[in-house]
Amino acid sequence: MAFLERLFVSGDIADLIVIILVAEAAGLLPYWILSKRGVPPVDVLIYLASGASLLIALRIALPGGPWQGIAVALSVSFITHLLDLGRRWR
Repeated sequence: MAFLERLFVSGDIADLIVIILVAEAAGLLPYWILSKRGVPPVDVLIYLASGASLLIALRIALPGGPWQGIAVALSVSFITHLLDLGRRWR
């Protein structure tokens, strides 16, 4: 089985993308703390939580995990998406 195929069949691709999200937070949060420029930490955490929840749903779904776990992860993603939208609405 090819490397990329294994990443997708196992769901490990979602883990790699979560690592990228963590790296994004690790760059954005200190930048804002030190310079007070960019995206405030609460906003960063909310929109990354929405994306991470989608990735968790993907991680559960790709190897054929339980639908209940997928439903919970998608629900969390929807709630955090609404929080993000509410904070941006002006």
